[in-house]
Amino acid sequence: MDTDFVNLTTENISEEHLCCIIRSKKPHQGIDAKRQWLKERLKEGHVFRKLNEKATVFIEYAPLETAWVPITGDNYYYLYCLWVNGSYKGKGHGNSLMEYCINDAKENGKSGICMLGAKKQKAWLSDQAFVKKFGFEVVDTTEHGYELLALSFDGTTPKFGQNVKKQEIESKELTIYYDLQCPFIHQNIEIIKQYCEMHDVPASLIQVDTLQKAKELPCVFNNYGVFYKGNFETVNLLDVTYIKRILKK
Repeated sequence: MDTDFVNLTTENISEEHLCCIIRSKKPHQGIDAKRQWLKERLKEGHVFRKLNEKATVFIEYAPLETAWVPITGDNYYYLYCLWVNGSYKGKGHGNSLMEYCINDAKENGKSGICMLGAKKQKAWLSDQAFVKKFGFEVVDTTEHGYELLALSFDGTTPKFGQNVKKQEIESKELTIYYDLQCPFIHQNIEIIKQYCEMHDVPASLIQVDTLQKAKELPCVFNNYGVFYKGNFETVNLLDVTYIKRILKK
């Protein structure tokens, strides 16, 4: 048994720290929201595996059928996030986590593993150059430069939902689709609310709170998606500078 890592379960999730925000010593609404979201997902086969230390070293993946992303495919895992940060880089932790996911997929008879990527590496997306070393290849694309990467064991491949391809909506105001999987999202949405209220910017902040809503989204999505003037902008979290840049368009 590998005691260097621990998997979150419905039994230990209340005590184990969540790796994304380890510097926060005070109660954090984003962490509480993530923990609650994750409790429900663990029952669906969602896996959150982390280094057994207070560190940002973890992998998070789920069966594609229950993954909150607009991607279709049979018998795949969807890789949400693989993150190794700070002084823990370069020690083989990323390899160990990726190998665990691959072995888990094979042991459970999965057809493969997929993840969201881009032609040019973007913030808040796992390192696609890293996963390509394990055999991940591009199997689908969007006009905005996003890619679906997959490691197939049997020749089958997943694809973006047809609803993703156009990546346009009717509303012209700033529109953000989000769920509460990432601990950073709660605070980010509050910042956007405050900015838009202070500057009289019309905005629709739409929480994706069911699997069906996630599968039917009009854009690529890892837990966040932004539109302005009806056009898709990014899956990156927005800060004030980024908001201003988008609103100038």
